[in-house]
Formats: sequence, structure tokens, C-alpha cells
Amino acid sequence: MSVILGSGEHRYRVVENWARLPDGWEFRDVAAVAVDSKDRVYVFNRGQHPMMVFERDGTFVRSWGEGLFSRAHGIHIDTDDTLYCTDDGDHTVRKITTEGKVLLTIGVPDQPAPFLSGRPFNRCTHTALSPKGEIYVSDGYGNSCVHKYAPDGRHLMCWGTTGTDPGQFNIPHNIATDEDGWVYVADRENHRVQVFDGNGKYEMQWNNMHRPCALYCCAGGGKNPRFIIGELGPGMPVNSKHTNLGPRLTVVDKKGGVIARLGGEQGPGEEPGKFLSPHGLAVDSRGDIYVGEVSYTNWPSTHPGVPVPKFLRSLQKLEKVA
Repeated sequence: MSVILGSGEHRYRVVENWARLPDGWEFRDVAAVAVDSKDRVYVFNRGQHPMMVFERDGTFVRSWGEGLFSRAHGIHIDTDDTLYCTDDGDHTVRKITTEGKVLLTIGVPDQPAPFLSGRPFNRCTHTALSPKGEIYVSDGYGNSCVHKYAPDGRHLMCWGTTGTDPGQFNIPHNIATDEDGWVYVADRENHRVQVFDGNGKYEMQWNNMHRPCALYCCAGGGKNPRFIIGELGPGMPVNSKHTNLGPRLTVVDKKGGVIARLGGEQGPGEEPGKFLSPHGLAVDSRGDIYVGEVSYTNWPSTHPGVPVPKFLRSLQKLEKVA
């Protein structure tokens, strides 16, 4: 019997072994996922084939990006089906067609900015676009800020520094925007999402979450969009067995109010209905959720002292129940 997660209108059936990979291929860690206007799914991963493309039913279409990417981290897709791929290994954001042609590179490959300098980039993590096509980049592991770029790649401004006060960050790990131009930043190790206007003015923060890692703004919400947050579980041996901390998905409203939670009550797991490390999210036109997990990277913190298995699931599909 299929596993069902969630409640009310937010109920999802776990689809096991959705992606039909070519023989001998594997994802390793899936850092991010995107869905285009035809419901094709782009799986940005850390295996030998960094970008794998699938039809909605899991049929493999193509791969690309071999030799281009250093370490997959984030992906965003715009209304024209153009991809923005964030590579925290070589400190760049690349604007790329769905066939893999690079249109624009922001940042200099393999030349990180000085640590915590606020200059772009030092291990940037993710991108989002304003309604005008401006590009926001969360930056990330070696910085604590958000950069704003014009659509042509000109640097416009930057905000943020390290800390716990409003407008400060402790690993700005993911970023999203809505139709009104608000900017939402998953401030992972501060256990919050911060909300800004389009020019970096602090507006509010969402709390009552645990290490928000993935962040996705659902289309079609108008003035009141809903968001899905991928929360990581405990990251320290001392609380690794604690319950009700994730890893899980949480659906929230524009003010951060919890609408539904999917999984996470009993900690991480490989069984259907559990997560290891939800790192990237995307939703298709029918409301199905695709969850990328960096399972291999996160295993030592979720299972301290346990050897990493040879195979771990790194991608899940959750099918919306009508």
C-alpha cells in the first residue's frame, strides 16, 4: 500500500523509484530540482551526469553539464524555461538553456571572493528572479549576504552580514521570490526564513522551523502564495535521535503560518514517507512535489558512526492526492 503524507488538501502519495535512470547511472546527491512549462523535470546532481532531464512519468530524456559543473547546489527556472544553475564548487551562477547552452556566467569560475568579504561569490547557494527579471543570489557558505543583479548580469547591490539580528545571516542557503517582488531567504542555521522587499529592506521573519534548507514559492497564489520549506533534521550527535525536528517538508502561508507538515516526526530514514536531507524542491503543474536530497553528504550527521551505504535515495516524487 502506498504511503500518504500530509493532511487535508495537502496530502501526497509517495511514488517510489520514479526516475528511470539509464543502466549503471546514479544521482549521488541531488542538490536541486526544477520543472519547466512542459512538466519536464531537471535534476541537478553531484554524480557523473550533473543535469538529468526526465518526463513527468519518470522517463529519461537526456543529460548534460558533464565537465561544466564543479558541485551542483541550486537551480531556478524562469517563465521562459531558462535555467539558473548555482555551483558552489566554482562560485558561479550560470544562465543556461534547457538543452545546456550557457547564455551568461556570473562570477569567475574557481576564483572565490575573500571569505566573508561580502563580494561575489564565496560558495553561493541559490538564485531567484524578481518580476522584472532581476537576479537575486544567496551567497552562502563563505559569505553571509544576498546579491542583486540586473537581468544582463550587472551587479546592483548587496545586503547582509554574519549574525543573528534582522537582516543578518548564518548560512543563507536558499532564496525565493513571489509575484509582488518580496524576497524570502532560508537563513538555515538561524532556524528562520527572513523576508525582504526587493531592495533588501527587512520586513519580517518566519520562525518555528528547524534548519530550513530548501525553499519554494508555489505558483498561482497571487497575493497570498504558499511556500514549501525543506527542513533538515538535527546536525549534532547529541540530538541526532530527537523527534519532531525533521527532516521534513512544511507548507506555510505568506506570513510563515504552518498549513501542513510532511514527515519528520520520527527523524530521518530511507523508508517511504521519510526523508534524509531535503535540499531542493520543485512543483509541477498538477501539484506534485519533487524533492532532491543530499543524502550521501548528510549521512554522517544524521547517522553518526554508521558507515555510508553504497546506495542511498536522493530523489523523491510526492504525488498530490486529489
